[in-house]
Amino acid sequence: MSVANITLSSKGQLVIPKEIRDELKWDAGTELSLVSSASGVTLKAVTKKTGRNLADLIGMLKHKGPPIPIDELCKPVDVSADWVASEKRSR
Repeated sequence: MSVANITLSSKGQLVIPKEIRDELKWDAGTELSLVSSASGVTLKAVTKKTGRNLADLIGMLKHKGPPIPIDELCKPVDVSADWVASEKRSR
């Protein structure tokens, strides 16, 4: 994390030093948000929306083997055997 003292120009402009821009990966055109508070201001990069939606995630997780029927996937899981084994290990 870098610290720099900068001066406000007569036009109300600031120059963010290159070292800090490089550190934060802020290039020309990066949209910034300036938030004022009682102690000063905070400058943050506006997060970019990726434009992804749920449909983009289809097929992201691969399953090797035969398809698993939905009723098998939705069946309640009995964790009691695993729970007992876990309890024994923790003693």
